[in-house]
Amino acid sequence: MNRVRQLSNAAKLNVAGLVLTAFGMLLQIAAGSKLYPTFAGPIVLLAAAVIVALWSGRRWTPYVALLIPLVLGLGAIIAALMTGEFIEQLTDVGNVGILLGSLMHVVGLIAAVAGGVGMLVGRRRAG
Repeated sequence: MNRVRQLSNAAKLNVAGLVLTAFGMLLQIAAGSKLYPTFAGPIVLLAAAVIVALWSGRRWTPYVALLIPLVLGLGAIIAALMTGEFIEQLTDVGNVGILLGSLMHVVGLIAAVAGGVGMLVGRRRAG
């Protein structure tokens, strides 16, 4: 637990965003979303959160912290543009689980990217 307390605010934001996104995706899956047929996304997000939490002082960690949510965010944007299903999930109040999970997904990705950028900027200032 001391390791988590020693994280920078940017790293804490990134970890929280990664975890929030993973749980948002899991909630979408549980509520019946067809966008995520496997658990690969949440597993990758949680693994990235563990990496950032345990090895935040390493030189390469900010790149992991930023790359993972950026790739998943771009995937969500591409899916939204190609099929429109993600947009439907964000606007469909008929299925609260999918709506809440989608909102968690978006907010978590934004937080994770912001935290990853903050980690990179902080690393460059320190270096």
